[in-house]
Amino acid sequence: MRKLALLSATLLTLGAAVALAPQAAATTGLTATFTASAGGGKYVVANSTAAAITGWSIAFDLPAGVTASNPQNGTLTQTGTHVVATPAYYINTVAAHGNTEPYSLAFSVSSAAAPANCLLNGVNCDGSGGTTPPPPTAAVTAQYSQSGGTGKYVVSNNSDTDLASWSIAFDLPSGTTVSNGQNGTVTQSGTHVVATPAYYNTVVKAHSTTEPYSLTFTVSGSGSPQSCRVNDSKCDGTADAPPGAPTNLHSTAKTTKTVLLAWNAATAGDLPVAGYDVYNGSTLATSVTGTSASITGLTPKTAYTFTVKAKDTHGTASAASAPATVTTNDPSADTQPPTAPANLAVTAKDSTSISLSWSASTDNTGVVSYDVFNGSAVATTVTGTTAKVTGLSPSTQYTFTVKARDGYDNVSAASNAVTASTTDVIGSGYAKVGYFVQWGIYGRQYFVKNLVTTGAAAKLTHLLYAFENIDPVNLTCLSGVTKGTTADPEDPSQGDGAGDADADYGRPMSAAQAVNGVADDGFAPLRGNLNQLKELKAQFPNLKILVSIGGWTYSKYFSDVAKTDASRKKFVASCIDTWIKGNLPVTEGAGGQGVGAGIFDGVDIDWEWPGDANGHPGNHTSAADKANLTALLAEFRTELDAYGATTGKRYQLTAFTPADPTKVSEGWDLPNTAKSLDIFNVQGYDFHGSGSDNSWEPHQTGDQANLYPATNDPYSFHFSVDGAVQTYLQAGVNPRKMTVGIPFYGRGWQGVTDGGAHGEWQAANGAAPGQFAEEAGTRGYSNLISSVPMTVYHNTQAVATYGYDGNQWWTFDDTWSIGQKMAYIKSKGLLGAMIWEMSGDTGTLMTAVDSGLK
Repeated sequence: MRKLALLSATLLTLGAAVALAPQAAATTGLTATFTASAGGGKYVVANSTAAAITGWSIAFDLPAGVTASNPQNGTLTQTGTHVVATPAYYINTVAAHGNTEPYSLAFSVSSAAAPANCLLNGVNCDGSGGTTPPPPTAAVTAQYSQSGGTGKYVVSNNSDTDLASWSIAFDLPSGTTVSNGQNGTVTQSGTHVVATPAYYNTVVKAHSTTEPYSLTFTVSGSGSPQSCRVNDSKCDGTADAPPGAPTNLHSTAKTTKTVLLAWNAATAGDLPVAGYDVYNGSTLATSVTGTSASITGLTPKTAYTFTVKAKDTHGTASAASAPATVTTNDPSADTQPPTAPANLAVTAKDSTSISLSWSASTDNTGVVSYDVFNGSAVATTVTGTTAKVTGLSPSTQYTFTVKARDGYDNVSAASNAVTASTTDVIGSGYAKVGYFVQWGIYGRQYFVKNLVTTGAAAKLTHLLYAFENIDPVNLTCLSGVTKGTTADPEDPSQGDGAGDADADYGRPMSAAQAVNGVADDGFAPLRGNLNQLKELKAQFPNLKILVSIGGWTYSKYFSDVAKTDASRKKFVASCIDTWIKGNLPVTEGAGGQGVGAGIFDGVDIDWEWPGDANGHPGNHTSAADKANLTALLAEFRTELDAYGATTGKRYQLTAFTPADPTKVSEGWDLPNTAKSLDIFNVQGYDFHGSGSDNSWEPHQTGDQANLYPATNDPYSFHFSVDGAVQTYLQAGVNPRKMTVGIPFYGRGWQGVTDGGAHGEWQAANGAAPGQFAEEAGTRGYSNLISSVPMTVYHNTQAVATYGYDGNQWWTFDDTWSIGQKMAYIKSKGLLGAMIWEMSGDTGTLMTAVDSGLK
């Protein structure tokens, strides 16, 4: 993150830290402190409470004629002398006893001046001044009116900042329908309706409304909308009714240091109950989603008073339950441990959990709980004699033991140990993983629909959407931009800031290009490839679709985002926010909060290559990349699991990994990255080739995807698929975590001599003409077979296919070599095959992959 040089030396004389108006500590626990520096300054927001706080903004005044600009880590809106500052999403939540550093909201000012009248969430930034803020005005409201059979919603933005996007959801009486949306669309499912705006009224300016282009629709039947919500808040702007207070709080068990609590579920208010906060006195002790909790770390022989509050999906809390007072046990009252649990056994398992059971222990004062150990760490604590250990990695071996604990914290000896492995992410059969390239809709004219028409979609288990980029300034997942790469493939900055939001979700697809045969609505907030992927999922609900980040051109900043714990957390949170939660930046009328939700089932990391300076020119590398990549993948696994806990879904994490043993050694801690990854998609191609600028290996041909080392290979290094697989197996990677890469394209040379080997391993004169002018030396398989009149040969020793026409020589996979490789995958017990990339085949090769893995 670049440091800002902000307010001038004149401003610095006002004091290095000027405390300006955050919200009163007694109200929210937030304060904001302004620090001046040359040309501007920054606000550091701090949280003095024991719980994270989400949602804040700062308002302040500047002298007449002074403007604020160049915001970092947030946005600014200035009206006259009044400025409202809102945070970027990655600092919108302030951790318990934490602050926004090192990503605090900073900005420049046009001349030296100190902000005045600072308010944070409506009260003084320094925490002074009343403890009850004025009642807030709803940021957005929606007013419904009906004339005859036409209904209309006028959306009002009552805040100081522009509203980036909005949608309305409401219910209708049975038998009432809506249709014919104007200035937007209405989608009805049963009695529930979702209304979204057209692109031209998606953004609502500060203190304005959607008039005269408000959303209207035809209403058929009697009754008007009920339970209306705009952006998931009540349309009339009133606050949601909180849940009722939990009842019957009581202790179910206790030890010298732990109290187990239970209570009756709270009744919902306007929103469902999402969880419970348990307080030890006035301090938050723990938060849970169920109606029981374990409070640990207590002092023996001490009385504690507990209460519980329910909270809804917006975090609105109920009144506290009636208190329950519990005194922890005196350890001197009993020193006899329970007997060891016996007959520990595995009763069930899947890709992420293992279930266990055991025989009960006995104890003179009674067993209170059992600690289940995964290795040397406690995985879970239960009160009965069964447990399900969750959050495990697929295709991974674990060893478990159990110890009993009585009410005086006497712990038994360990039970017998059991060892078991989780199943793989497929369950049965084989994975068939294919990359779909974002840019395929251009020269290749390969659309998501082609996956259906070629039959590929019905055969694939996973589809990886490639590629998304990393923001070079903010070091977050980049989205919402349409900017091409530079033409020079050797330009160190070729991919900086590049992306294609138009292809992702802006470009409307025609009926002929659409999966469901219906053209995209040009005014809808989701169009393009992502809308087609959404339609594909509707047709093939078992297909897992993952967003792939990086690739050859977009790997430059991986080393930077993986560098520190803070940078990893920031990057991962941004990727989940954008691609999993689907909060797409609004561009050209497309995008908005949650617009892309539900499309992606996980994340694919394509870092080429950690710790290796031979990636794309200009790539950042570090000797710490290997350890940092391990930590980055662990952070992805942690945050994906945490978000999945809120949606009831497990999100997958895969990676494209190198075939070169040197690159593996430099950048991949295979045993530890295996703890986070579901699939290693092992590179099985590009062992040899010549590029469009005649770089790489322009003067000698070579097999690009041979299964075994070729005995006639003259190169000093001898890559092969089997060599790559053995590297992973020897490192202890479970074979059911590995796929083998298969090319659906060929690499070619021209001016090739026969050499008695039909051009294999022979002298050449640069790359052969490619399928596209900018991609010399490369052709998709179907294009290659139909365009180059060559004779096809098979190297049966190396299992490699090649073709030669007396001048051009091409290396590729065909149905013969794919059949051999699929047999190899099965013989090694591997998970399956990965394909780069789907546009190269019209169906022949995908059928060979599918048939070979039956």
